[in-house]
Amino acid sequence: MAGPELTRRALFGAAAGAGALALLAGGSRVAGAGDGDAAGADGAAHGHGVLHAGTRGSVDHARNGFDPHAVLTDFDGGATRRLPGGRVLREWTVVAEEKEIEIAPGVRFPAWTYNGRVPGPTLRASAGDLLRIRFVNATPHPHTMHFHGLHRAVADGAPGTGPGGLVAPGREHVYEFAAEPFGLHLYHCHTFPLAAHIAKGLYGAFIVDPPGGRPEARELVMVQNGFDTNFDSANEVYAVNTVAFAYLDRPIALPRDDLVRIYLVNVLEYDLLNSFHLHGNFFHYFPTGTSLEPSELTDTVAQVQGQRGILELRFPHPGRYMFHAHQSEFAELGWTGLFEVS
Repeated sequence: MAGPELTRRALFGAAAGAGALALLAGGSRVAGAGDGDAAGADGAAHGHGVLHAGTRGSVDHARNGFDPHAVLTDFDGGATRRLPGGRVLREWTVVAEEKEIEIAPGVRFPAWTYNGRVPGPTLRASAGDLLRIRFVNATPHPHTMHFHGLHRAVADGAPGTGPGGLVAPGREHVYEFAAEPFGLHLYHCHTFPLAAHIAKGLYGAFIVDPPGGRPEARELVMVQNGFDTNFDSANEVYAVNTVAFAYLDRPIALPRDDLVRIYLVNVLEYDLLNSFHLHGNFFHYFPTGTSLEPSELTDTVAQVQGQRGILELRFPHPGRYMFHAHQSEFAELGWTGLFEVS
C-alpha cells in the first residue's frame, strides 16, 4: 500500500488501534519501519482495541537517546549561580538537531529535536530567577526558541522581534529574561511554517515554581503530542512524551495515598483539541498553574494546543488505573497509559 494512502482515517477505519499500528509498523514507505510486521499481525488477529507489549514489540529507547519514563521526572534546573544582590541566574545550552526517533515499535520518524529528544528538556526555575538560554542551531533550517511567559519583545523568539527571532543554520543566540509568572508554561520553535516546526518535535515544558514552592508531591511531566508519519497534515500516531503506549506497556508506579502532581501540556498539531481522562479517580485542576487554588475537581480536561494545566490527586485504593485521551481515536492510536498503584 502506497504511503500517501495510509491516512489516519483509513488506518482507524480499517482496523482500530491494533491493526492501525500494525499497518504502520509493516509499511516501510510510511515511516521507514521494518521489523514490526509479524508482531503487528498477531495483535490485529487478536482484535484488541490496543496492542499490548507481547504482540507489538518494543521501542529501542537507547537508540532514541531518551526514555519516556525518564522524561516523566527529568527536571532540568540548569547551571545556577548567585549574582550580586542574591538573585539566582540559571543557564542552559539547548541545541536544535535533526534525529530519527522511534515513536512506536518499528515506526521511525525524522524529527527535529531540542537536545536530542522529543519533547525537549523540561526547563525549571523559581519565580524571579534570571534565565539565560544559549540556543545553538545545528540544523540546515532556521529555528528559534519561543517561551510562553512574561518577557521583553527582543526575547520572544519570533520572526521580526530581533536577532533571536530567526536563528540561521550554524548560528546561535542567547535568550535572557526573568522567570515569570509562576506556573506551567512551554517553549517551542516559532519559525514559519509554524505547524511543520512544531509537528516535527521542537517543543518542551517550562515550569516556574511559585515563591516558596508547592507542597511536596510525586511530580510527573506529560507532554501530549502526535506524529504525522506520512506528511499529509494528519497524525497517525498519538502519545504522551512521544512513544505510543509507553505507559500502557510499562505502567507508571505510584504509592497509594501520596500526593501526585501532573504537569500536563498539549502541543498536538493538526487536531483542534486534546484531552486527559483518568479512570477510577478525580483530580484538582489548576489551569496554567498560575493560581494556587484549583478551578475544579474532575476526571477529564480538554486542552487546545499550547494550553496546559496542573493536576493534583491521591489514589486511595491500589490497582491499575487507566488514563488516556477521551477522543477514542487518539487513545487507540497510542495515547493510553496505566498507573500501577501499590
